[in-house]
Order: sequence, then structure tokens, then C-alpha cells
Amino acid sequence: MTSRHDSRHGPGGAAPPVSLSDRQRHVLEAVVLTYIEQGEPVSSLWLAERGGLGVSSATVRNALSQLEELGLIHQPHTSAGRVPTDRGYRLYVNQLIADRRPTRLAADVEARLRRAGTVEDVLQDASRELSRASHHVGFALAAEGEETAFEHIDFVPLDARRVLVVVIATGGRISHKVVGMDEALRPVDLQHAANYLNTEFAGLPLAEVREAILARLREERTLYDALEDLVPDSLLFVQGASSLLDRESLGPVSQPTFETLRALFEMIEEKHRLVRLLSEYIDAPGLTVVIGSEHHVADLQPFSLVASTYSDGRRTGTVGVIGPTRMRYSRAIAAVDSLSRTISRVLGTVVGS
Repeated sequence: MTSRHDSRHGPGGAAPPVSLSDRQRHVLEAVVLTYIEQGEPVSSLWLAERGGLGVSSATVRNALSQLEELGLIHQPHTSAGRVPTDRGYRLYVNQLIADRRPTRLAADVEARLRRAGTVEDVLQDASRELSRASHHVGFALAAEGEETAFEHIDFVPLDARRVLVVVIATGGRISHKVVGMDEALRPVDLQHAANYLNTEFAGLPLAEVREAILARLREERTLYDALEDLVPDSLLFVQGASSLLDRESLGPVSQPTFETLRALFEMIEEKHRLVRLLSEYIDAPGLTVVIGSEHHVADLQPFSLVASTYSDGRRTGTVGVIGPTRMRYSRAIAAVDSLSRTISRVLGTVVGS
């Protein structure tokens, strides 16, 4: 089993290892940090004069050419400076993780989490703190144990073609969604459907119920789409989605298209999709960083994800941030890692009390 200090790549896999000289590594780090800070391609002249490298402009140009040949940086235009590639970011992040030391959250943040009344309150505050600390989307996914079971479903007709779907699970977890129907359904038909589901599945583990229901409803797309939200919304807490529209943080070179932003917003809105994505990425305890093209979902490739697991003593959940590939990785990793450790301490107390 990997330790919590390990970093894992996304489903795209890891590129072959690259061996760099100290000078090449320092130049790459300078390009990455400068581009993250300024959002503009970095020139050799700027690096020689202000990069703190202590070498001539000719030496810097030579190192940049070598890094470009290795696929770690590139020129967006022939007359421009260089920007990091996803592979360059990966090398930088791996070194960052190898060199980092565990940090602890500010005492007031931990105290605020400890004052939260429930596990859900802790995770809501945690997602807000992650967004504030990283300036990106912060999320917290609750640990879901086998005891989380399906209790009840209702189909409430709102009018001739709209139905409110309400799902209740153990622990008082409730999810709901309004769906539009292609054709009008009689209230009696909706009641018969709810009665069947409640009789057939009440008391069974939520994940098992979800798969069984979906398998039987694949031909009825409207209800199928609605019941994909059977994982209650209260299990996933997301804050800071508006940060995705911050052009200053995205930078001129890395602007995602409108369609890409819409796809990510939809994934955040339809939380089951984000839950599914996280379950694919998080396969062991510890820190996971997925950068750009390492995502197997094309719409996510302009973005990076930094996530870490936490434990309440019995089960494991996940916290993390999503932002542009041009994110301040050192800040995001420190925030995610320290908050996951804090949540483990806090929830160990909450669950054990």
C-alpha cells in the first residue's frame, strides 16, 4: 500500500522518467514558477537577468533548448518565450512533493472545524477552506461506508411534465432533483413505481441499490438520468466554482474554451460524475495529483486536480482542489495535504464521540 506521502498520476499514466542536470532542473523550475506567477511566456533574457540563476543569457538559451527537446517546455509562437508542458509540470510537481515537509493548518482553522456540529458540517467548512486557500475549486467527499443504505424514494408530480425525485438514505441523507418528462405520467403510475422500488430495495446498501435500479432503467432515459444522482448531494461538498472564470488565474495561453468550462461546471453540478471520476483516480491512501493531459476525459485536460485521502478511523474520504494547469501547485498541495490530516484528527474525534 502506498504511503500518504506518495504522489500518483492520473489514468493517463506517467511519462518515461527524465534525468536532468542541476542546471536544467533549476531552469525548468524558474520557467514554471515565472509562468505560474505572470501568465506569460518566459524569455531567456528575463531568466538571465531576473531568474536568479547566476548564469549568462547564452547558457540559459542552451538549457531552454535542451528542455524543449525533452518535451518539458514549448514555445506557443516562434517569437514568444517558453511555457511549461504538462510533462514539465509533472517533473516540477514530483520534485516539489519529494522535497516538501508536512505542514499544519492554522490553529483557528482547525478550531473552526472542531466546532462543526456534524461530519457534513466539517466537510462543508473544509471545501470552503480549500477554495479560500488555493483560489480554486475546493471539494470534500464524505467517506461512504457499507452502512449507508437506501431507505425511501418518492416521485412527486409538480405538473403534467415535471417530477420531483426524492431519495432518502440512512443517516438522514437526502438528495432530490426535478426532471422533465417527455410525456405526461399519471400520479398513480409514479406511486406504483415508488412502491415497487421501496419494497424491492429498502435496507440494501446504497451503491448496490443504485446499480440495480440503473440497470433496469437504461431504456427510460429520463428516469435513468435522474437516478444517476442517487448518491446524495450531501456526500460531496464543492465551493469556489466561480474561480474557474478568473482569467487572471487561468492566463492567456491556457484559456479553456467555453465548451470546456461548461463541461466542468456540469460535472460539478451533476455531482455523481465528479464522485465517479474521483473513485477512478483515488485507488490508495495518500496524495494524488493529476495534471492536464493525464486526465482521460478530454474536457478536463486544461485543468489539474490535487487530492488527498482522509480517514475517520474506519472509512476513507477525499478532499482536494481543481484548477487550471497553471496553478500554484506548492500552495494547493500544502493546503490539501494539511487539511486532509486535520480532517482525520477532527473526524476521529467526532465519529468516536
